[in-house]
Amino acid sequence: MKNLPVVVRAVMAPMLVIGGLAVTALPAVAQDAALVGVDEVLQEPLAQTVPVIGRFIARQGGPVATQAGGRVTKINAHVGDRVAAGDVLAELDLDRLSWQRDLAKAAYAASDARLGAAQARLTKKKQELARIEGIQTSAAFSQARYEDVQQELIEAEEAVSEAASAKVQAQAELKLAQDDFEKGRVAAPYNGVVTAKHTEVGSYLRVGDPVASLVNVGALEIEADVPYERIAGLKVGTTLPVSLPDGTQQSAKVRAVGGEEDPLTRTRVVRLSPQIENPIVPLADGMSATIFVPAGIPRNVVTVDKDAVIKRQGMSLVYIVQDGTAQIRPIELGEAVGDRFEVGSGLQPGDVVVNRGNERLRPGQAVKPGAAPEGEGEGNS
Repeated sequence: MKNLPVVVRAVMAPMLVIGGLAVTALPAVAQDAALVGVDEVLQEPLAQTVPVIGRFIARQGGPVATQAGGRVTKINAHVGDRVAAGDVLAELDLDRLSWQRDLAKAAYAASDARLGAAQARLTKKKQELARIEGIQTSAAFSQARYEDVQQELIEAEEAVSEAASAKVQAQAELKLAQDDFEKGRVAAPYNGVVTAKHTEVGSYLRVGDPVASLVNVGALEIEADVPYERIAGLKVGTTLPVSLPDGTQQSAKVRAVGGEEDPLTRTRVVRLSPQIENPIVPLADGMSATIFVPAGIPRNVVTVDKDAVIKRQGMSLVYIVQDGTAQIRPIELGEAVGDRFEVGSGLQPGDVVVNRGNERLRPGQAVKPGAAPEGEGEGNS
């Protein structure tokens, strides 16, 4: 028998071009179905949060100033001390302030006595004028004396007016001296922690000089610079989760959203009232806190499993299962939503995509949903 010539024909597999990317498609010949893992494309509400670093700030705090002048004779509070409203932080020279008060008391008593004397003289002149007016028809009446008494009466009235004014002035000076004495003990105006000491024993303070600085750690709130694109999800009264450096999970309620935007960072200041329960580490002014801010207004989005996405030459691709075959499809991705991606276009809810075994697939290849070998062909993202 003659040997027959064998003609070898090259079977060329068709090429698919997707967005400039050439992908080899399998020829329509019998082939074993590839075992792959699949997942359904979902439509779900997006209520994702993003962490924003904030800080605790004191709503009440600052220097406590003396309201009286004098030499410091005693300091009762030091940095780190916790004080209650009314606790004495420092004392001035109370002896000297007491002497100044005594001088003011004496001056007031003297002014009161001068007023009494002036009023007595006025009364006497009024009586004298009345007596002279009673003898106007007699030979004993003196016109010159009558006119002199009238002038003396006017002067007596002016003296009473001056003495009354002097008494009012002396009374005010006594009140000021009494107030200085009482304020010679510089007291804490609210509960707080001493953060700084501004004077020492022996120093002389004038009215308004600072004695110590306090922070009311019982009146803290959280301040955070929130990116402008996240502001839409924040409303006054909204409660947000908060994580403290000690690891405890707490919450805070939005108190105010700033009306000014930083043109450099594109952020706005948001103030939150913390709702803290049993923190491990005591709260402090300047302490950091992580606030979880909504990524935006909640909305329904289409999502796909991250493992279903294949990255090739800058494109995002997925294999969608249709009629028992894997068909490649380009998609546009949005934000990450946990272990899934938001899909901008290319997929619809209910589509079935390959999320395991997809790296070795070719367009048009027969597939059989099941459990692909562990670690084989997971999409890279």
